[in-house]
Amino acid sequence: MKVLSVVLCGGAGSRLWPLSREQYPKQLLPLVGESSLLQDTLKRLEGCGLEQDFEKAPALVVANEEYRFLVAEQVRAIRSSQVRIALEPCGRNTAPALTVAALLCREDDPLMVVMPADHVLGDLAAFQRALRQALAHAAEGRVVTFGVVPSAPDTGFGYIRRGAPLPGGGFDIQAFVEKPDRVTAASYLSSGDYLWNSGIFVMRSSVWLAQLGARRPDMLAACEAAVAEGASDQDFIRLGAAAFAACPADSIDYAVMEHLAGGAGVVVPLDAAWSDVGSWGALWEIGAKDGAGNVLRGDVLALESEDCYLRSEHRLVACVGVRDVVVVETPDAVLVAHKDHLQSVKQLVSRLKQEGRPESDAHRKIFRPWGHYDSIDAGHRFQVKRIVVDPGARLSLQMHHHRAEHWIVVSGTAKVTMGEKTLLLTENQSTYIPLGVAHRLENPGRIPLEMIEVQSGSYLGEDDIVRFEDNYGRS
Repeated sequence: MKVLSVVLCGGAGSRLWPLSREQYPKQLLPLVGESSLLQDTLKRLEGCGLEQDFEKAPALVVANEEYRFLVAEQVRAIRSSQVRIALEPCGRNTAPALTVAALLCREDDPLMVVMPADHVLGDLAAFQRALRQALAHAAEGRVVTFGVVPSAPDTGFGYIRRGAPLPGGGFDIQAFVEKPDRVTAASYLSSGDYLWNSGIFVMRSSVWLAQLGARRPDMLAACEAAVAEGASDQDFIRLGAAAFAACPADSIDYAVMEHLAGGAGVVVPLDAAWSDVGSWGALWEIGAKDGAGNVLRGDVLALESEDCYLRSEHRLVACVGVRDVVVVETPDAVLVAHKDHLQSVKQLVSRLKQEGRPESDAHRKIFRPWGHYDSIDAGHRFQVKRIVVDPGARLSLQMHHHRAEHWIVVSGTAKVTMGEKTLLLTENQSTYIPLGVAHRLENPGRIPLEMIEVQSGSYLGEDDIVRFEDNYGRS
């Protein structure tokens, strides 16, 4: 029997602002180590020894279409062709995402290990032991979830009340419980019968489709139509947009898990240093601390400071005499917050959106399928960008109505199309793109092309682009 990793790559992670932004959410960030949370999740089943009893199939990522190139690039960085990527044209919560995955692999009917892309597991050996128990139950037709052994009376998680123990490990599911108040959470912890709801599941694809069809036939029908109307495009599986938009939105728990009875649902305890990385406080809890209890990331200097999370992405952050605070620095925004008020960061992001601030949506550095650019300076009628184009990549053939551009090559080789002309530029050479002229930038070399672009004109927004040709399917 095949085992398939299904990674649900949704969510915005607004409580981790300013590092997590709407266009670059937390699952795509290296919040703990050098790899992103998505990459860590994809590698989670490696070395499990599953080959003794199961055949591992290529992984499947279900992601929002908006993140398609970022996801594809991160997948390519760790695997060549072992991951398929299904694109949701809009968000419909976890139950439709899982249903799409189950439909796409229904022919093989694998055991699906369903994992959110934005969780951390500090003890992979413990996870793998629990996973083997879960796979054994799922192979017998049950739907399995992992319940995290609670370490505190936390009010931020839903809970699962376990029932009778089962042969081979695990328990019947007695009930799902909403997020409790602190007194109730303390009683859950002392009873020993409650586990945190992890959001990680294991089941056969056919079992999930049967369970969903019995309870939400409308959702199943909409997902079937979206898959039937979809198509493969470059590295992606695209769903039918209209059919998926018509699909009801619901979570895996509400759609199916809370209704399982008679031994159909199983919870396996998981004690593997799990975190859903829901706030900066969660990152402080799981981070490596210095002698004063501080977690330090990047260019940080802390004196006479205790129990802080201090992170620099761009420049020196120096703190003196502070305690229980979070400081996160990025090139365009700095967060300073007391650890007792970190749940209010989400409200702060809502305030930024209400005021139309771009810092709620995107970083100064913007990633594109061809590379990235960084807006390093701007003023009245001008903007300066540092542009990096990957080897062999090229931008769309385009023109602008309201701006002209000056290009200066810092390193590498640029192939420039400008109207009917084509020219090659190398280090320290430059060219000028007049307003209204069709142009294209390419990197024909084997090293990244780095250049400085100076824009000037009456309007400098990114929506002043008319594309004539594009390698990446952008309109």
